Amino acid sequence: MEIRNCHDNDLEACRELYVHMTEWHRTIYDAPGIGGDNPGLQFDEHLEKVGRERIWVAEQEGRLVGMIGLQPGYGESEVEVEPLVVLPEARGSGIGRALVEHLVAAVKNLGHRDLNVHVVGRNAEAIRFSHDVGFDVGGHLELFFDTSPRDEQIWRDGETIAGRRFRV
Repeated sequence: MEIRNCHDNDLEACRELYVHMTEWHRTIYDAPGIGGDNPGLQFDEHLEKVGRERIWVAEQEGRLVGMIGLQPGYGESEVEVEPLVVLPEARGSGIGRALVEHLVAAVKNLGHRDLNVHVVGRNAEAIRFSHDVGFDVGGHLELFFDTSPRDEQIWRDGETIAGRRFRV
């Protein structure tokens, strides 16, 4: 496996990876509208915002199997992982860890101090993975107040944080 910068001829495969990530979010939230009608276009918007030089891909046997990106964070010294996706059939093989390690080295070379990742609360697999690869400092916690009728909400009982129970 090789981790390298994204090339122009990788863009279609990167869009497909982004769609895989969006479909996973649709599945875990049982919300088919996430990402709109064409989630690949969201990748294009993301790419326009951060630049191809801040996207890295994992290539295995001539096929892109993973992608990681870097975008600005809250302050000058902080940057954020976005996106991080590995094809379902390639998960558990070390590709995600290798992508994160590559990104951490790039972040250090760029002179940033803090690297953060936003993981949706319901994605326990991603939370465990992020912790396992070193994201073990609790930073910002984003909480939602869902004003829709209770029977229309997509949240389910989830996690305890600071002694309080949260839906995810």
